[in-house]
Amino acid sequence: MLYNVGMDKFAALADPTRRQIIEILAREGELPAAEISRHFKISPQAISQHLKTLRAADLVRVEKRAQQRIYTINPEVMYELEEWAKGLRQLWNQRFDAFEKLLLAEKRKERSDEP
Repeated sequence: MLYNVGMDKFAALADPTRRQIIEILAREGELPAAEISRHFKISPQAISQHLKTLRAADLVRVEKRAQQRIYTINPEVMYELEEWAKGLRQLWNQRFDAFEKLLLAEKRKERSDEP
């Protein structure tokens, strides 16, 4: 069923700060938590909570190196989200195609009804 795939991931991405963290990791690759927090005006503790949410949703991976936690995007989950979006796009394209056929049929009918 298309609807249930990754909904908790979308909830995690509903927050603009978490989306921005994902964008930063996509752009810069793996980063320690301290470096991620430098991109924001909120406290490192707040960023830590956002990272915890992203980890819980499996959107990011964390690796402990010495005293640092290094974060990266989880590419498998991003692929799942992309596939979900593609499926949704296909459903909408099918609906638009059906609507276009209906409009064309109505246009033909109007033309045939003209004297």
